[in-house]
Order: sequence, then structure tokens, then C-alpha cells
Amino acid sequence: MTRPPTDAQFSEFVHATWPSLYRTAYLLLGDHAEAEDLVQTALAKTYAAWPRVRTLEAAPGYARTTMMNTAASWFRRRSWRNERPTEVLPEPAYVTDPSLRPTVVDALAHLAPRQRAVIVLRYYDDLGVADTAHALGISEGTVKSQTSDALARLRALLGDSVVPQTLGAHRD
Repeated sequence: MTRPPTDAQFSEFVHATWPSLYRTAYLLLGDHAEAEDLVQTALAKTYAAWPRVRTLEAAPGYARTTMMNTAASWFRRRSWRNERPTEVLPEPAYVTDPSLRPTVVDALAHLAPRQRAVIVLRYYDDLGVADTAHALGISEGTVKSQTSDALARLRALLGDSVVPQTLGAHRD
């Protein structure tokens, strides 16, 4: 029987995975503070289950799945969609063309929560259909249909030059 990872290994795991989890959370939520809260909550839940983790290779996937499940439960809360006015839009963590950053983040905010989660996991975290389905606890067919619907919505918002028709055509 293998021994579970130690607390020191958890600390190393947190330092190694925080940036990736945070970027994903920010793209899902569009708010720096809420993204930090989401990652912190997911890591706390991961730590609670840490004695059951058998390999360090499984830990990032476990933490990502925990984060996505936590976000999904937050999306179901009645208070989730309360708008908060701001004078300045926050700068997102990363987009290929810096001039498109605010536009893309704004467009992501117009997607339904599950569509946003699918797009972020598929195209930002570069997960395949099966991995995205597993992370969200949904079927592969749902991932494909949500991806298609989300890309169509993004094309309508951003245009074909930003979201080409070929994007998502044969990506597994």
C-alpha cells in the first residue's frame, strides 16, 4: 500500500498549482477576489481529502475538479448574479493579443456558467472532451454541445476574426 503524500508535499503542490488554478478561476468568475476565494476554497477541500490522495500526479486533477464543483455550487446560489458596478475593468491574467483582453473577458461574462466553464477548460487549460467532462461531472456529449453553443455565442459577440468557424470543429 502506498503512503499518502505529506503536508510538506501539499505545501509544494499548492505553490506549484496556485497560478494555474487562479487563472482558470479568474476566467470562470471574472473577478480577482472571487477567483482567489474559489481557489482557496478548492485547496482547503483538497487538503481535507489529502490523506486519501495516493499519488501526487492525481492531485492537480483532483483540485481542478474540486474547484469546478465548488464553482458550480456557487453558480446555483440565488445571490450569485448580483451585479457589482466598477469604474475600471480588471486586467485578465493572459490573452494572446493584449488588445483583445477586455473584449474576450467581457464576452466570457456573457456566457452561461457551464458554457464558460467548458470554454475555459477546453481552450485555456487545453483539456480534451473527456477530461473536461470528468472535471465538470457531465457527459462528453454535453461538453460538445456546450462548447458548440458557447463558440456560436462568442462568434456572435466577437466576430469570426476573433473566434473563427474552424475553432472547435474537430478538437477532441
